[in-house]
Amino acid sequence: MTVALEVSALTKTYNGKHALDAIDLTVEEGSIFGFLGPNGAGKTTALRLITGLTRPTSGVVRVLGHDVARAGNAVRAQLGFLPDVPAFYDWMTAPEFMRFAGGLFGVERSVLTQRAGMLLDSAGLGGVTTRIGGYSRGMKQRLGIAQALINAPQLLLLDEPTSALDPIGRKDVLDMIDSLRGRTTIFFSTHILGDVERVCDTVAVLDRGRVLTQAPIPELKARYGTHKISMEVTGSADALAAAIAQRPWAGAVTRENVGSIEATVTDVRAAQHDIPRLVVDHKAGLIRLEAGEIGLEEVFLDLIGEAHS
Repeated sequence: MTVALEVSALTKTYNGKHALDAIDLTVEEGSIFGFLGPNGAGKTTALRLITGLTRPTSGVVRVLGHDVARAGNAVRAQLGFLPDVPAFYDWMTAPEFMRFAGGLFGVERSVLTQRAGMLLDSAGLGGVTTRIGGYSRGMKQRLGIAQALINAPQLLLLDEPTSALDPIGRKDVLDMIDSLRGRTTIFFSTHILGDVERVCDTVAVLDRGRVLTQAPIPELKARYGTHKISMEVTGSADALAAAIAQRPWAGAVTRENVGSIEATVTDVRAAQHDIPRLVVDHKAGLIRLEAGEIGLEEVFLDLIGEAHS
């Protein structure tokens, strides 16, 4: 495995309080890595440390094998970065802004013109003559990703690129991120679980400055039971839920409303065989019984719940 980004015991303290508390991360080259956590978890602080915009209290960040704190501009030039609220010159057009961004990196003019056109096409902005001040939020985010790629970075860092977007804008941005799979390494920071599940290969969960876990998404789901059973019954739901919780195939059992029960299960076939009998034993009526795969949301909530308990 070739590592694009490695973070070791990274700590950042402000006024005696840990914004990040000795976190470790390993990001494989060519992957789309989801950095998932609630607002205030420390994600933006981590990105500022990775880009070298601020220095750690302790710990090391290695990008492409180089210590960021000691690296020169040659290593930083291999990074692309989209902050959570990107800034633009509203009076510019997209091609003008791309040429401006490329000029800051010293990209040769002949290369810059071709690359800017290609990136704007991939962002769905090719041929758009409107000045940036007239763009929607989604258009600005897509332009932001395009400009972050103008230097052909080996590591692309995205800070909440889909937050505050409408569903169409989110889809456009996620499609663009997915289209970059294998072409560069993407570090995708977000609090939106569905976005991570859609495009990411591996995820790390951050909460209150600490990494709770890091794993490929299928492996993470497998740790917590790969399936769930949802059912709706008439009567005796509390007693039935308690009986299900005692079965060897049952994981977490939850109640959402009067007649609903949901359980994570390790053996879905055994659960589907046992549940009707348990329903009969408890003199309940079975209205609905459905099996499905567990989602990242359930895993995330379990992890956060364990960390706060």
